[in-house]
Amino acid sequence: MRRLRPVIGLLLIAAFVAMALLASVIAPYDPFKSSVEVIDPPSARHLLGTDELGRDILSRVIYGARTSLIIGLGAAICAMGIGVPVGLVAGYFGGRVDMLVVPLIDLFIALPGLVLALIITVMVGPNLLNLVLVLGFVMWPSVARLVRGQTLALRETLYIEAARAVGGGSAWIIRRHVWPNIMRVVAAQFAVSVSFAIFTSASLSFLGLGIPPPTPDWGGLVRAGFDFLSLNPLMSLAPGATVTATVMGFYLTGSSVR
Repeated sequence: MRRLRPVIGLLLIAAFVAMALLASVIAPYDPFKSSVEVIDPPSARHLLGTDELGRDILSRVIYGARTSLIIGLGAAICAMGIGVPVGLVAGYFGGRVDMLVVPLIDLFIALPGLVLALIITVMVGPNLLNLVLVLGFVMWPSVARLVRGQTLALRETLYIEAARAVGGGSAWIIRRHVWPNIMRVVAAQFAVSVSFAIFTSASLSFLGLGIPPPTPDWGGLVRAGFDFLSLNPLMSLAPGATVTATVMGFYLTGSSVR
């Protein structure tokens, strides 16, 4: 079963990436177009039914993949862009630099990620760019702590000592010897960060702090369908299932890389 994890994860990721890229081709209707067919149940015309404005739910779920993947990948890239350099510098140089960085990392990690993202989003306002930056800011301490730990373990190895002995500079050693040996762990953390960002953005959208309507967003679709569960449960269940499957795909891939 463990050997199947990366295969299942990559297949799920590939499916949702294809959904996002080909949304305009595979979506049966315009996700923004309203109609008089309000809260229709699933049928041959609308496989998942329609929402309170008569928009096709399947089309909105398909287009929602674009928003969720942009947020997930963008936030993970931001987190890596901050956390990796900070972790490398703190782990390699140690001393005062490490003493300054570690309390800062611990301070952020001590705060629940969703709560911190919620507070910051309320302050800066919900939109696509802000969500990417907020989630990246929330996740970078975890990345920095992981990279710092890996770098601490490597800096005392014999080949690092040999590189110093022959006159190798710190930047050269980090680039040539430290970074290549932690890339696999960082890649795993990247996949896990994407899954966390997608899940957290969906949670924020459910709380009303996600992408403003009418842009399709999986968390927002779950929240919109919450009031109509008795009429058409698929309004919430379909986007909720896509969030779960996407998060599972990135998590299985990341845990397999480790």
